[in-house]
Amino acid sequence: MEEESEKEEQLRVRLPKNEEVIGIIEERLGGNKMLVNCLDGKIRNCRVPGRLKRDLWLRPGDVVIVELWEFDKDRGDIVFKYKPTHVEWLKEKGFIKKDSFEF
Repeated sequence: MEEESEKEEQLRVRLPKNEEVIGIIEERLGGNKMLVNCLDGKIRNCRVPGRLKRDLWLRPGDVVIVELWEFDKDRGDIVFKYKPTHVEWLKEKGFIKKDSFEF
């Protein structure tokens, strides 16, 4: 029993797939549009799809996954928001640079 409590709690963290990148919300532009600073070095104008509008409450500083549009790589859809514990895990594993996220 003691061994189980000593083991680290495992987190299931969603990582970006195919045409997805991790980004940090910089600014809300109104409606369902956001300006997102993606970790590939680009700042993209992204939107929250209607099916997720009520489920994702977003504000500047949140870490999200952006799914790029297939016909315009400078835009995308925000499809997932990371919780604070997941953000810490991403920092520890090197997916997010610690200095780029601090503000």
